[in-house]
Amino acid sequence: MSDQPSEQAPYSPDDRHLAEIPSVEVISRAAVMLLSAGAERLGLADADPATSPHRDLDEARRLITALAGLVTASAEYLGLHAGPLRDGLQSLQKAFREASAVPDEPGKGPGEKYTGPVY
Repeated sequence: MSDQPSEQAPYSPDDRHLAEIPSVEVISRAAVMLLSAGAERLGLADADPATSPHRDLDEARRLITALAGLVTASAEYLGLHAGPLRDGLQSLQKAFREASAVPDEPGKGPGEKYTGPVY
């Protein structure tokens, strides 16, 4: 064990400090991550979502609800990004409804307390 502090790796030219990243980019990246993770948990990345080893509707519900809250709360700041993110969110909400053995009542599905009912 050395008494010398370990050196941190220098930043590569591609790295940016968080302070340099515009808020809309941070929000958009977080939304895309939630969107992608939700799709994965619905099994949408596999040929047959119903047999996907990654399918977990409870996890999908949480991710979709978090995405709905983020998109709804930040829509005014997202500008042109808001529409595609809303469309992606709505697609996930519909896919969740189709995947559920017992679909939630309209307005009670994942994220619908933020977005309103999705049919």
